[in-house]
Amino acid sequence: MLRGGFLLGRVVSRHVTLKRPFASLSTEFSQLPKPGEKLHGFTVQRVKQIPELQLAAVQLEHDKTGAEYIHIARDDKNNVFSMGFKTNPTDDTGTPHILEHVTLCGSEKYPVRDPFFKMLNRSLSNFMNAFTSADHTTYPFATTNPVDYYNLMDVYLDATLFPLLQESDFKQEGWRIGPENVKDKSSPLQFKGVVYNEMKGQMSDSSYLYYIRYQDHIFPSLHNSGGDPPKIPDLTLEQLREFHRQHYHPSNAKVFTYGNFCLHEHLKKVNEKLSLFDRIKIDRELKQPITIEGPMDVKVLGPVDPLMERTQQFKTSISWIMNDTSDVVETFGLRLLSSLLIDGYGSPMYQGLIESKLGSDFSPNTGYSASSKRAIFSLGLQRVKEEDLPKVSEKIKEILARCHKKGFEQRKIDGILHQLELSLKHKTATFGISVMQRLKSAWFNGVDPFDVLAWEDTLSRFKEQYAKGGYFEGLIKKYLLNDRHMTFTMIPSEDYTTILTKEGTARLEEELKNVKREELEKQEAELIQIQEAARKQDLSCLPTLRVSDISREMERKELLFGSLGGVGIQWRLAPTNGLTYFRAINVFEDLPDNLRLYLPLFTEAIFKLGTKTKSIEEIEDTIKLKTGGISTSLHISTNHSDLNKVEQGLAWSGYCLDSNLAAMYELLRTVLTETDFDQPTKLNVLVQGIAGGFVDTLAESGHSYARLFAGAHLTPAGKLSEVTGGMTQVRLLSNLAATRDYSRAIGAMKEIAKFAASKSSLRAAITCSVDSQATNETALASFLKTLPVEKAPVVESSGFEFGPETHLTFFPLPYQVSYTSMATRTVPYTHKDGPALQILSQLLTHKHLHHEIREKGGAYGGGAFHQGIGGVFGYYSYRDPNVPNTLNIMKASGKWAAENSWTESDLEEAKLAVFQGVDAPTSVNEEGMVRFVHGITDDMRQARRENLLDITANDVKEVAYKYLVGSSPDSITAVAVLGEKKDYVEKDGFTVLDMSIDEAAMKVPEIEELAPKVEL
Repeated sequence: MLRGGFLLGRVVSRHVTLKRPFASLSTEFSQLPKPGEKLHGFTVQRVKQIPELQLAAVQLEHDKTGAEYIHIARDDKNNVFSMGFKTNPTDDTGTPHILEHVTLCGSEKYPVRDPFFKMLNRSLSNFMNAFTSADHTTYPFATTNPVDYYNLMDVYLDATLFPLLQESDFKQEGWRIGPENVKDKSSPLQFKGVVYNEMKGQMSDSSYLYYIRYQDHIFPSLHNSGGDPPKIPDLTLEQLREFHRQHYHPSNAKVFTYGNFCLHEHLKKVNEKLSLFDRIKIDRELKQPITIEGPMDVKVLGPVDPLMERTQQFKTSISWIMNDTSDVVETFGLRLLSSLLIDGYGSPMYQGLIESKLGSDFSPNTGYSASSKRAIFSLGLQRVKEEDLPKVSEKIKEILARCHKKGFEQRKIDGILHQLELSLKHKTATFGISVMQRLKSAWFNGVDPFDVLAWEDTLSRFKEQYAKGGYFEGLIKKYLLNDRHMTFTMIPSEDYTTILTKEGTARLEEELKNVKREELEKQEAELIQIQEAARKQDLSCLPTLRVSDISREMERKELLFGSLGGVGIQWRLAPTNGLTYFRAINVFEDLPDNLRLYLPLFTEAIFKLGTKTKSIEEIEDTIKLKTGGISTSLHISTNHSDLNKVEQGLAWSGYCLDSNLAAMYELLRTVLTETDFDQPTKLNVLVQGIAGGFVDTLAESGHSYARLFAGAHLTPAGKLSEVTGGMTQVRLLSNLAATRDYSRAIGAMKEIAKFAASKSSLRAAITCSVDSQATNETALASFLKTLPVEKAPVVESSGFEFGPETHLTFFPLPYQVSYTSMATRTVPYTHKDGPALQILSQLLTHKHLHHEIREKGGAYGGGAFHQGIGGVFGYYSYRDPNVPNTLNIMKASGKWAAENSWTESDLEEAKLAVFQGVDAPTSVNEEGMVRFVHGITDDMRQARRENLLDITANDVKEVAYKYLVGSSPDSITAVAVLGEKKDYVEKDGFTVLDMSIDEAAMKVPEIEELAPKVEL
């Protein structure tokens, strides 16, 4: 998986004897090991207490190999482990990325095919992954179970240090040439491979492509670690193995552990592996960007976005080389400067560049990047007209000069610092993973990791420098008011995709000169044999937890219920570090379609437009100064006992210091009831920004949109979710962006504002400390008195119908791979068949679909899902090169599951996989939310938990036959595909819904036209 600039169980019943852990060591500093102390092959280098983060850090070095180790001791049961290596790529073949994949395909101690994926359902981990960043590769996991922790640690260590790196795995995960359809002798030959197809999908994302091409020019010493598809076939297996020998060595490793488990035990386990190596000399070069002596101007070609106007598709930016990131105080100051310049709708760059209509959004590289030894700062725009390109550069320089002259208002600086303060108080269940991710990039690039952790020290030193005056003005002058910058522009080309296709064809033909088709077919058949044999492999060497490790009783959180002013209130009283978390749901019954369509835009617009008396800049500043954030979103929830009943409405939320409750509530009331929607110019800026990102959003999450569209045919909630968050919204907003006629949208949002904050159908939830409950009651009661009582309008039936004509739908989009979903209706949450369907989805994913769709089919991902609350069972594929093959596999999966002989081991693994989510740690602000949002009681959850634990093989086979094979005549299966249009689309009878704005721009669609047949 790519990361960074390149992108996209809890109960312990088994007794484990451990030494006293370094748990609450932020208050027991004397219990920490001392510098110079020898521990299990390691020497303690230094120790530091970080009170503001309630943790203590210990840095060690492995005596024999020089491996670096940081342990974060904190009273947190969600423990984290990470093994990382510096992996500067030597070319664009994607060696680090492909190695990340192949490394996890089997090791000396665990010589089974793909132990990483097999451990996914033999564990109660709540996080388990691997990341290829620009210059390092990381293998992290998190779990609350100590047995699980050491199981996974051993698998990860053996996988990274002693991988098998077999040819078959290289061909499967990296690249190979083979027939598109192995069963068809006339099938064309093509490049295959999981990473190859993943990167084809990534390169279909124009934002990613822009960023990569920009990196090629400003940071040529650091090649594309993910891999450029035309270059990937240059990589050989021997080169991959050599890269592993040079980089995956303990002398080049950085080990990270976090949580309340025992450091001594960690060190013993890690030392067992590391001590098998000797110290070697490592290339520790920290790659640097180019030196810019004067203005540079770089132009490259890029793809055309079919959902946007052709004349407004240029992307351009200006970049400066900045500071040495080891200076953490200046890095902190430059991060703040970046926020002051570009964050929010009142920022000078947003107002000067986007509100002035030079572009609709910032360029993908905009902002301050400190992920390397030397930082880079970029400012730019996307969706720019060609004639406006010079104006963008001029405007950026003009704004910088103005900010240097006038500086920034103190309230804006205070607002950013207040947000940082609240982020420290707001502790999430994934805090350890966040610390690891923040630490690793800096640590790999020469920044002192203790400096990264020491928040208060950095803030204090920053304030000292800021107090001297002219601080930010000085940074602007030092780094930005000069001509030492690179202008990078991507020019849209109608021929771009054609050129890529021709280059790919030429490369394939070149490869085929040296090999016969028969040989390639033989290799493909041999790989399939290996893949098939792996399905029956003995996995007894892999460690595993047991279902008996899962408590039969769920952990219950006490909730209190009451009312204020006729509004039902749910209370969760718990330690919150001086914060209050508020959530409310305003329920609408059968809202008219002409209003429902614009609910998503309403939730965006109220935070972008301002009121008649307050600008959005003023509102935004107050939000930052008084809260940790407020938001609104759509609420759609299927009834727990009846799929035909659905609750819809608006959800509001926010959190703040207990002392700022009144201010938070007033902000919510203001944006919900006083927003001035009669601002078509500002609304156009908002819509252009949203619509302009759709192609890239779909390239990253196309399988989710396919799921939504398929699900729209199955349940009322599915239909609402699609209309308000799926391809229907994509088409609506693309239309708005093309026509710029906002009269209907403005009228609809004005109507919504009349009842959006109504207390007539409102319920609220408060999470706060016991000490602040009285204060909360008073503040909430005052807030509720200010809310209107007008009810939402009601219609008897929805005009939107998703009928048989769209049961098999294709959306043509400019991607080199596709995204697929197939779905069918099942049962509500409390139905007895629900748990068996959930187990079935895990069995199909891990025992069948992963093997067929990813390993053999070459898609980056594929599996099954069951929405326990939504009542939908389905399949999906992600970045898929062979849709017909995938759909055939999906269609046959139900029969395969119904006839398969499921073992007790299969069921154990599936249950463990399910309980990874069921028992995952929960942040305090999420406690009680299943009850509040969906009305699902603890007794319902407990009953489902027991049913999940008791599922038998017969239960699984029965639901597979009942819902996937022997369906009733009136049952519906819907399919949606997004991607490159190929011959199968017409051949298989797909309904094609063209999203191109060429047709969309002709007129604004009437709701009456949209509704009856969903003419997208």
